[in-house]
Amino acid sequence: MRRETQNILLILLGGALLKLSLTGMFLRYVKAGLQPLLIATGVVMIVLALIAIVRDMRGPAEIAHDEHGHEHRSSRSPWMLLLPVLAVFLISPPALGADTVNRSDRNAAQESNKGNGFAKLADGQVIPLTLGEFVTRTAWDDSGSLNERDVKLTGFVVRKQDSVYVARLAISCCAADASPIKVKMVGQPFDSLPTDQWVEVTGRVVPGSATKDTAYVPTFTVASIVPVATPLDTYES
Repeated sequence: MRRETQNILLILLGGALLKLSLTGMFLRYVKAGLQPLLIATGVVMIVLALIAIVRDMRGPAEIAHDEHGHEHRSSRSPWMLLLPVLAVFLISPPALGADTVNRSDRNAAQESNKGNGFAKLADGQVIPLTLGEFVTRTAWDDSGSLNERDVKLTGFVVRKQDSVYVARLAISCCAADASPIKVKMVGQPFDSLPTDQWVEVTGRVVPGSATKDTAYVPTFTVASIVPVATPLDTYES
């Protein structure tokens, strides 16, 4: 691969990284806290490419030859770096969704096991909670603090066999380590809601439904369900 092509490829990679970072698309793949590092990496890649271009313009690059006078050229493997660039600019892969939830054997509630010591719930008729906090409380809070309390949850619709869930994915660093968080919904007809549709659901937990036998997935009696737009950050930390 010619040096000029290498420099252009480096600029494209840096530009793709900056586009992901500055438009919020990076949230489909990694945690929000990594944004400064992604921006810095993209800037460094572009600066290095520009420095190389300036040096090449000041003096032609030497082509290495072996002892027999044969010209050495780089392999074609660097062209594979174009694939993520094309994916970002042409395909724009979406965040993980229902398929990942159904395929994964991991469960964020099973990995938590916090026991007692949960913070006091906020006052009010309806308590907004993340799915992670809701599932962890139903699984491990022996005080039953959520029993008979109206709760509002936000997530996407997942279907598995005859069951319908509201779910999200929790990540520690990036989408590669995603763990499902899901709640089984009952009490309403859900046929009109497509899979992966984001919704706000209000209702109450069925006491004692998050057990080892149910893989710590609680059952939620839905009083109301409203479709909402997909949030910019679809993952929970």
